[in-house]
Amino acid sequence: MSRRKTLSRSKKLALLAGTAVLAGGTAVVMTGTSQASVACDGLATALANNEQFIAGQRANPDAQSEARIANRLAVIEEIKRKQAASGCEVGGGGAAEAAPPAEAAPPAEAEPPAEAAPPAAGGEVVCAGSTVTLSGEGGAPAASSNQFPAGTRLKVTNLDNDKSTTVEVTSTSGSCVLLNDAAFEQVREAGKFLIRNARIERVG
Repeated sequence: MSRRKTLSRSKKLALLAGTAVLAGGTAVVMTGTSQASVACDGLATALANNEQFIAGQRANPDAQSEARIANRLAVIEEIKRKQAASGCEVGGGGAAEAAPPAEAAPPAEAEPPAEAAPPAAGGEVVCAGSTVTLSGEGGAPAASSNQFPAGTRLKVTNLDNDKSTTVEVTSTSGSCVLLNDAAFEQVREAGKFLIRNARIERVG
């Protein structure tokens, strides 16, 4: 009888250990999937922003529209290459469509509490509630915006890691602020292409 009990206990322990290993493996897979999802969401948002910008240029063209469109088409191709390299669905998908509403939330800017804090921070908080992603453009650290003219200086802080960068707006985009690759690298978290928790300030 004692041998049977010993064998029974051994089997139970082996089963419990196997279950723990499987659970741990599942947690690792889920964590990896979650990080990949954040990266894919950011790239999809960047893609949607650039497509939105192109649509706006085509709807209201001017003398520089063709050049801007050509530039943004090149940026879109670069974003698609990044999507493929990251294992994301190339072309964006649902995540890209979900981004514009979050960035088209100017009503939040009108809230007095959000804009009462700037003096202490040294700049006027703008685009409250907006997410920040990358435009995919190269060059020295810079930004593009649909709300501020070229020459405006904006400070972008990633509140998740307390990293910040101050850049000058150099072109137009489809959202409050898009950072080019160099600027985004200064504030990003590893493996992420989207800053969900950001503070944007107009300075100078």
